Amino acid sequence: MICLFLLLFFIVMEFTLKNKAEHCLAEGQNRSLFQGKIRLRLYHNRGAFLNLMETRRKFLLALTCLLTLLITCLFVFTLFQKGNGLLKLALTLLLGGAFCNTYDRLKRKYVVDYFSFNTPFQALNKIVFNLSDFAILIGALLLVLAQS
Repeated sequence: MICLFLLLFFIVMEFTLKNKAEHCLAEGQNRSLFQGKIRLRLYHNRGAFLNLMETRRKFLLALTCLLTLLITCLFVFTLFQKGNGLLKLALTLLLGGAFCNTYDRLKRKYVVDYFSFNTPFQALNKIVFNLSDFAILIGALLLVLAQS
């Protein structure tokens, strides 16, 4: 039950943040937070991470939908089993991030990214993220830990 609550909370929070970014920021505009360590900036990502497959958007959409469906099936399958808390948390994070980004691809035809980090590494400073990206990353890492 906690996983369902966490999943719903994450989805609502991410949709709220993406909608706020869409309404309050112009693409290319920057706003600093936390003494400039985080920058709010709107970016419409038409590909996957780092614009991968940007020119193959129909394939990317199909792949994204298929993976989201697979994660949903695994989530439902494990949800009512006893134990496996780490696996359930991993799938919750993966599904939350996948659902939000897949929804964007279906509805908006792009994924809304809205923040980046200000680091000493110029290449990293150019990457714009959303919370779903981090949920997917952390979920994937937890999934590996749960399987070892």
